[in-house]
Amino acid sequence: MKKALLVLMAIVLSWSIAALEMDDYALLDLDDLYELGMNGDAIAQFNLGVKYHFGYGVDIDYNEALKWYRLAADQGNEKAQFGIGVLYYNGQGVGQDFTEALKWYRLAADQGLAEAQFNIGVMYAHGEGVIQNRTEALKWYRLAADQGMAEAQYNIGFMYYYAKGVTEDYKEALKWFRLAADKGDVKAQYKIGEMYHNGKFVVQDYQEAMKWYRLAADQGMAEAQYNMGVLYYIGHGVGQDFSEALKWYRLAADQGLAEAQHNIGVLYYIGQGVGQDFTEALKWYRLAANQEYANAQFGIGFLYYNGQGVGQDFTEALKWYRLAADQGLAEAQFNIGVMYDNGQGVEKNRKEALKWYRLAADQGMAEAQYNIGLMYYNGQGVEKNRKEALKWFRLAAGQGMAEAQYNIGLMYYNGQGVSNNMEQAYFWLLIATSTTSGEEYKETRDIVADKLKATQRRKIQQEAKAWMTQKGFE
Repeated sequence: MKKALLVLMAIVLSWSIAALEMDDYALLDLDDLYELGMNGDAIAQFNLGVKYHFGYGVDIDYNEALKWYRLAADQGNEKAQFGIGVLYYNGQGVGQDFTEALKWYRLAADQGLAEAQFNIGVMYAHGEGVIQNRTEALKWYRLAADQGMAEAQYNIGFMYYYAKGVTEDYKEALKWFRLAADKGDVKAQYKIGEMYHNGKFVVQDYQEAMKWYRLAADQGMAEAQYNMGVLYYIGHGVGQDFSEALKWYRLAADQGLAEAQHNIGVLYYIGQGVGQDFTEALKWYRLAANQEYANAQFGIGFLYYNGQGVGQDFTEALKWYRLAADQGLAEAQFNIGVMYDNGQGVEKNRKEALKWYRLAADQGMAEAQYNIGLMYYNGQGVEKNRKEALKWFRLAAGQGMAEAQYNIGLMYYNGQGVSNNMEQAYFWLLIATSTTSGEEYKETRDIVADKLKATQRRKIQQEAKAWMTQKGFE
């Protein structure tokens, strides 16, 4: 189950003038507006431009919109100047021309139009029509933000949060996010929720995170709905509730969010909040996989591998694992290694298995590190090398894998790849038996313990306890 929070990139104001009020002239019918516009009324001309730009009561006609905007702009109407900038930016009725768009935005911005100031900031932030200059972007965002424009306040917060043109400053970011959020900016509400969720600058507070996520979710933000589901699934800030998690995941999934679609598949696969249903799990995995979501591709491969909800098909499983592995998913890389190791859906090929295990191991996957250790220990796909085996077992053991810890203990006991050392053997066998109840492990540990003095055992027991505490295993 993917539980990590989604991180939103800066979302800028849409390149439209829909946010601009059309004033009382908007209430006039088209004939009255046309008559006023023909008589030189700049406000009527602007409103006619808006109607043709967005198809309010007329068919969309960018050339006609541009004509009316120009008439109003020539009289100094800042909203019409902004509208011409939008048309040039989007290439609507004219060839796309960022430089020309910037010229018209500047005319409007110089008259104090916040939307124009904001869009100039966006263009400097992205290097559109100008050389990218985040310091200049911040300057224009501030002009718009000082007029209370929530989108500009959010983008300033974003710049401080991600150190874009300024020094990273979470306190300053939170200040600007709050200003935007108080005006209902959904992205800012989400970001504040994320800060409380992760404990960035603020004390980690899941209930406060949920409060802000809920505000964004109630505005229909899929990522916020997804994170509400995550909090309910884990039980952070609320009682764990799989049914409630499913409700929020569905809201996000219905908007096409792949992470939510995948997590619904997981709930059906496990039977959490719903009856276990592998066929339904496959349906949701496919929706997410169609968006190239690696975890969902892996989930489909897993169902085919085990014959759950579909007929068992190793070839099909391998296909889906490869799709996920090609995106770097360690679990998929590991499972491909297993299939080559066992000859499932492919001819057995230990060298190929080792290649895939290494890809997963390089991402820190303990099971892959352990399997590489076994291959070096037994000389499978590589020349037998006990010293190299020990290296890989150590990596897995450091992540708490009891089998690897046990094998290290045996290697010290038998002097394989390392000098015989009863103290080190006891040390690793103690650690291994602390996390598993296997009788074989305990019997071996006790055999080694009998070869040590009581003082040696007590010292090693203290060292093993300290090691486990340092690793977070106690």
